[in-house]
Amino acid sequence: MSARPVWAEISLPRLLRNYQRLCQAVPPEAGLLPIVKANAYGHGLVLCGPALAANGAQWLGVTCAEEGMALRAACKAQGVAPGQPSTPRILLMSGLWAGQAESVLEHHLTPVVWEPGHLDLLEAAAARRGMPPQSLPVHLEIDTGMSRQGIRVAGGVGAAELDLLLARFHPRSCLRLEGVMTHFSAPETFLSTKENSQIASFTAAVDQIRAAGLSPALLHAGNSSTILAGPDAAKLAALAAQAKAKLLLRPGLALYGYLDRLSRDGDSYSPPGEQSYEPVLAWKTRITSLRNLRRGETAGYGNTFIAQRPTRLALLPAGYADGVNRLLSSRGHVLIRGECAPIAGRISMDQTIVDVTDVPEAAIGDEAVLLGRQGNRSITAWDLADLAGAIPWEVLCAISSRVPRIAAS
Repeated sequence: MSARPVWAEISLPRLLRNYQRLCQAVPPEAGLLPIVKANAYGHGLVLCGPALAANGAQWLGVTCAEEGMALRAACKAQGVAPGQPSTPRILLMSGLWAGQAESVLEHHLTPVVWEPGHLDLLEAAAARRGMPPQSLPVHLEIDTGMSRQGIRVAGGVGAAELDLLLARFHPRSCLRLEGVMTHFSAPETFLSTKENSQIASFTAAVDQIRAAGLSPALLHAGNSSTILAGPDAAKLAALAAQAKAKLLLRPGLALYGYLDRLSRDGDSYSPPGEQSYEPVLAWKTRITSLRNLRRGETAGYGNTFIAQRPTRLALLPAGYADGVNRLLSSRGHVLIRGECAPIAGRISMDQTIVDVTDVPEAAIGDEAVLLGRQGNRSITAWDLADLAGAIPWEVLCAISSRVPRIAAS
């Protein structure tokens, strides 16, 4: 582990409590597919994935084959290997590229597909291995209005294309259509008077799939907001029951202790139990140097900080290469000895200067909190996002890989 005093503490107990709360919030007979892509939203894939698997998560969602292989290796290293009861299924949510199909098969990964080329790659790799019919499970993505990935069906478009793709799942094919999914474009909107048209499009696609003689065992859609607010989860559960399939919901941000800002008919809305979700990550560093400035002296690139009084500055060894957003320059703050220390001037690549004039006891070696709680004060991912014109997903995912993630209580 690096001795550089910049690190992120990952509270696995908080992660697991958030997971259990989400398990309790889903409709009866439904399940969860926790999302651990993008290094578990910046929290550390190899920490969070195996912890969730060991505590009952039967599915985990990642972006690509490379993430899937890393997660499978981490689970195996912690005794959660393929074939064991606690083994997670790993879903590759962004399809696959040439050269990845062999890894999908070798590491028991489950790809999301929607392009005929995806099926070509998988069939060719399966043929080389002599895999029998119906032995390779895949999940088909339906584009119901996101217009990003998936086979398009919104507004009645794409029925013929869907039929052509479904024809690939014939009894002699190695492919088995295990799951069907879609992605909502605005799940944070709590719809009480307006129907979610994407559910109608998804229902039509599922009906077409069943009419083709296929019976997927799983349907999945929605995220944390779908679970915690609005009628969509119940509607999806009803669709799954009608299709004789199991519903999976895909929480992401709430796993890590944050909720999206929900709206109900244009007004902000807080779902019941919102405060019970606990931020999992705390990002910290230490003061490495101190200096005093006279009134009128400057600090940082561009001399943008000008001391308006006798000023004491502290140097922190974390900068934008670590994920401290440069837009927080002269706007954000850190916590030192339980007090706010404003960022002074421009954030550098590897360092940030903060004003500790009002924290007179500050000393070299003191802990500085970039994200998290210290004493009675806290800085959340929403706080940093609001200052930088970002979103909490971006704040968390931007924490650099050179910042070690450490399991904490």
